[in-house]
Amino acid sequence: MRKSGPPKGVIAYLVLELLEEKPRYGYEILKEIRDISGGHWEPSYGSVYPILYKFEEKGWTERIEREDEPDRKYFELTDDGHEELGERRASGAEKARDFGDVILGFFHVYAAFSTDERFEIPEQDGEWQFNEEFSAWIVEQVVRHHEHYFDTDFERIEQTPEEFYERHGIDEES
Repeated sequence: MRKSGPPKGVIAYLVLELLEEKPRYGYEILKEIRDISGGHWEPSYGSVYPILYKFEEKGWTERIEREDEPDRKYFELTDDGHEELGERRASGAEKARDFGDVILGFFHVYAAFSTDERFEIPEQDGEWQFNEEFSAWIVEQVVRHHEHYFDTDFERIEQTPEEFYERHGIDEES
């Protein structure tokens, strides 16, 4: 179970992946991460630029000059940067549970705000609501995205979490 926030190192990993594709500048990276997240997440300048500068200090990236855009700071991966990306890819599989915990954790809080009598959040016209209809819409969007990305029709999974973990050899305590 995660204690807070998104999985550590996600932005740095995304920066490396995006720089492998082509040299980029910071704002371009911010926009690309926003697009990857479907517009739901955009890291701040204060998180991306320090990463780029840190990568430059470590020798994983280097700045390149472009005659057509002399005022922009473009970065590209070095050989050491490609090696670092390879190492992060290898360790990235460990993040799957962190991502799942974040998604489920936020949804549980949303559902609690919608149903738990301890929370008295007023409804506002023209805004999202903490209620069953909006909760169902969120679930529907997750299903639609699943079907889109995996090119399949979603089928309900009847197993309990314990049965699912056992089938996949996952230790519930880790």
